[in-house]
Amino acid sequence: MVKRRKFNTQTTFSNHWMHKYPNIVKGKYIECPEQIWVGDITYLNTDEGYCYLAMITDAFSRKIMGFNISDSMSAEECLKALKMAIKERLYPSQKIIHHSDRGLQYCSKEYVDTALNSNIDMSMTESSSPYDNALAERMNRTIKEEFNLFIKMKSKRQVFEIVKKSVMIYNSYRPHLSLKLFTPNDIHKNPSLMGADGNYFVY
Repeated sequence: MVKRRKFNTQTTFSNHWMHKYPNIVKGKYIECPEQIWVGDITYLNTDEGYCYLAMITDAFSRKIMGFNISDSMSAEECLKALKMAIKERLYPSQKIIHHSDRGLQYCSKEYVDTALNSNIDMSMTESSSPYDNALAERMNRTIKEEFNLFIKMKSKRQVFEIVKKSVMIYNSYRPHLSLKLFTPNDIHKNPSLMGADGNYFVY
């Protein structure tokens, strides 16, 4: 029942000198949790100004593994979402690919080093097209539309409380058609629920 909105605030600045990693998820089958994570940033509006939501989502289970809300899009703030995701891992021996746009946050040395030191390889889009990171873009839209986060909220503190609750509801209680009506938490903990003909797809 929530009306869809168009979002046009720029959150990606890829015209920078830092190293950009190649796209290594293109054409790859996603077969299990913690195989591919996708990351992106979106904005939320408040009476105190804009704040930014960075999220890390598991491509197989659709679980939001980590998130952070801040009043800046700095690499340090995005790194907090990655660190949360790493703490939430259930399969630490599984090699992960972290896929994102080519924003300077994801190219920063501290962000990349944290990923590489946690058995995570970096992958980035080849162009500015949102289709190159479609799942992450879709997650931004899902969270904002389904939980009414496009409205202008009173304070940044209110944003934090609402987003925290929204992520909990999304992960624990929202069934997905693509997950056979299980929740992201269900599939992340028990991927066998998808069955032999599960939702294995090419990114």
